[in-house]
Amino acid sequence: MNRIEHREEKWVFPFVEYSSGEKNEKKPLIVQLHGAGERGEGKEDLAKVDVHGFSKLLMNEDYDCTVVMPQCPLNTFWAARVESIVRFVEQLIEEFDADPKRVYLTGLSMGGFGTWYTAMARPDLFAAIAPVCGGGMAWNAGVLDMPVWAFHGAEDTVVSPFYSDRMVEKLKELGADVTYTRVDGVAHNVWENAYNKELLEWLLSKEK
Repeated sequence: MNRIEHREEKWVFPFVEYSSGEKNEKKPLIVQLHGAGERGEGKEDLAKVDVHGFSKLLMNEDYDCTVVMPQCPLNTFWAARVESIVRFVEQLIEEFDADPKRVYLTGLSMGGFGTWYTAMARPDLFAAIAPVCGGGMAWNAGVLDMPVWAFHGAEDTVVSPFYSDRMVEKLKELGADVTYTRVDGVAHNVWENAYNKELLEWLLSKEK
């Protein structure tokens, strides 16, 4: 897939884009939110956003979709920037002429929290979400009317698996379409288990 770095001021966040196929057709859009260690100012440090996640897979295989990895500014975090994330996703849909029925959100650690919080704020935007070692507001889980695949390492001491456990338990109580991969013997870096071909193809299979 082609990799492009976008730093233009017109964008809400600087970002890295992976895309392939014809530009004149509506494509599915995946937005991936990084962890706290990859924050920056969108300059020479923009490359940090694709250290983890789908990057290795996308560099070696072509998928008929667009994957966007924005960079969160320093001294803030994704869950505090939900309105900006929403505006950014809407901007991407319009400027990339993406398929509005096939927009997906995923993120790891700080980005996992950002995924839960953004999806709860605007569930109408997303066909599916995949939060990785994050957490949300379980009392508000009922607004999540899309398929969810959550991941957490059972030995995580940075973000307790309790946060994902609680979200998943509430969604199951509500009869939601939720899958939970809680990996024994794995700590915070469960993203190494999560971001593979199976998850990417699962996301792309969902449509509003």
